[in-house]
Amino acid sequence: MLRLAFDIGGTFTDYVLHDQNTGRIRIWKVPTSREPSVGVEATLADRIAAGDLSFEHVRGVIHATTVATNAILERKGARTALVTTAGFRDIILIGRQKRYDMNDLYLDKPAPLVDRSDIFTVAERVAASGSIVTPLDEDAARAVAQRICNEGYDCVAIMFLHSYINPAHERRMAEILRASNLDVTLSSDVSPKFREYERASTAVANAYVRPLVRRYLDALDRSLADKGFGSQLAVMQSNGGLVSSELVRHYPIRIVESGPAAGVLMCKEVGRRLGYGHVMSFDMGGTTAKLGIIDNGAPMVTASYEVDTINAKKNSGLPLNVLAIQLLEIGSGGGSIAESKMGLIAVGPQSAGAVPGPICYGSGGTRPTLTDANLVLGYLNPDYFNGGAMTLDVAGAAAGIEAAIAKPLGLPITDAAWGIHSIANSNMERAMRVISIERGRDPRDYVLVAFGGAGPLHACRLARSVGIPKVVVPFAAGVGSAVGLLVADHKVDAGATRVVKLGGSARDGIAAVLEELEQRARAEAGRLELGSALSISRSAYMRYCGQGYDVQVALPGGPVDECYESTMRQAFHETYRREYGFIDPDAAVEATDWYVVATLANARSGAIDVDAVEDGSGLAIAGERKAYFPECGGMIPSKVINRYAMKPADVFEGPCLVEERECTTVVLPGDFVAVNELGHLVIEIDRASRHAH
Repeated sequence: MLRLAFDIGGTFTDYVLHDQNTGRIRIWKVPTSREPSVGVEATLADRIAAGDLSFEHVRGVIHATTVATNAILERKGARTALVTTAGFRDIILIGRQKRYDMNDLYLDKPAPLVDRSDIFTVAERVAASGSIVTPLDEDAARAVAQRICNEGYDCVAIMFLHSYINPAHERRMAEILRASNLDVTLSSDVSPKFREYERASTAVANAYVRPLVRRYLDALDRSLADKGFGSQLAVMQSNGGLVSSELVRHYPIRIVESGPAAGVLMCKEVGRRLGYGHVMSFDMGGTTAKLGIIDNGAPMVTASYEVDTINAKKNSGLPLNVLAIQLLEIGSGGGSIAESKMGLIAVGPQSAGAVPGPICYGSGGTRPTLTDANLVLGYLNPDYFNGGAMTLDVAGAAAGIEAAIAKPLGLPITDAAWGIHSIANSNMERAMRVISIERGRDPRDYVLVAFGGAGPLHACRLARSVGIPKVVVPFAAGVGSAVGLLVADHKVDAGATRVVKLGGSARDGIAAVLEELEQRARAEAGRLELGSALSISRSAYMRYCGQGYDVQVALPGGPVDECYESTMRQAFHETYRREYGFIDPDAAVEATDWYVVATLANARSGAIDVDAVEDGSGLAIAGERKAYFPECGGMIPSKVINRYAMKPADVFEGPCLVEERECTTVVLPGDFVAVNELGHLVIEIDRASRHAH
């Protein structure tokens, strides 16, 4: 039985074909096309023609995509209207009035996906208790629907005040709009939570990307069916769970962080098999770098996150109320463009992408990138990039760096390339400190699992800069997110806002909201035909009464009995103490947002094992080439190691370069690299110095 997993990134699309009987995998990595579904169609057709793939034996296809993300980032979604309560037309434009940079007097606010002219209002009002204060004005509602039709909108989002507690008006408005054949998203469906700005932003984003995602999935499903695939396509969500493509057609907002979430799952599995409970994931591709945290074997999950942020600053992006694996993403990838600004080197966040790509790709790129710098520094093999599928132009990369960086700043070309590499590292190091030290985590307690086409190249220097003692580069690291798809579980979640104060009489309210959410989750799982063997987990966001911020608390399963409130309070205090270092045992506590997650564990039959096409019987040291190591004085002859020929008994001291088809690992002087029995590279950072002390 075969399973095919593929992840469409901003620069490359990664494919992994897994044989569950033998555990072996085959890997393909191809540049991402401008039309992702067309690129997938062409790649699969090529592999079928070459005899590498037959859908007669494929029983599952799993997919992660950036289609929804890119539509938001590039503002290429559908023309969307927003209908909201009369008097609150500007709710999505005003936002929260929070400054994401207190020192920038000229900062721009996050640009919403709709203009003021796209926002329509209808008289209605629901109180915070759910009672109807002002009935929906149906004549006005029909007039608004007619205007939206006449003005040619593709889709509509509805966000009425307090619809999370009573969605009656939203549902009636939706009936009126759908009578005119409009595609409608209800905020009470996609985000039944309080805080109207975040709810409006989520509903608008869902409506904005839905037509595009539907067309994309329709084309993909047709293509797979034409090739003989008869099952349902599974798609990765931001929460790290798989769902059917049918559910994604309704709620595409759930897949905005699709690919990065899969990569964190791969890191979790690597940590589990190697016995590491605390893992920092580092995914660096051609467009961005993503950092995630796994504590005690579980990825950190957040109930809301931002997309299209500015320099990874909080409150600088569009908020989305969707469960998602917590990631810190910055615009620093292999394709990040380097330039000189005011006598300094700047790298990213603008990327050359796959087209035209870095100068060295020879595809029309004219601006130097981080990949061009790494090639000039000797870290990349120009004849073995992507397993030899691409030949890189060293002279072109050097000329581009000279024109854009070296000459304007009066630097030798090698120093300019090292400057680009160093600035990119400093950007990522800053993000590492944010996700670890600034959030109360000691990097010395973590293992860094590095993957993506560029991650292993930068990982050792980053680990050394923040004090991480060990780096793991998994086999097939260059397609790590696609491998992560193979270990993902099917998962659906349901959430709602119900403000419940714990005080000895909240048992009925707690039982009611948990029962409602569990029924919703099970019903959604039933639609997906996941079977009855579901595991149910609960959580709530809790705070001291009067606070404006809350913490996520895992709740116990089982019946809501007379002890449940005290158990919740104890769990809250444990979480709060871990987060902030103190508690107030006498203060009143309340829960705000509640979540239930239904999971069907993936049957992990057949251990995943790399299929090394190269002959692994030769010598591990394949030769040497000059590479830049400032610790050793600059460009020096450095060992080049064939990863596929490494044996578990082999240990190599840096400086050296470990090459494989999809990525290269740069090992620094004083670091030691070996391969373990699972095929993963394990690098001890600065072992020589630590042992000397």
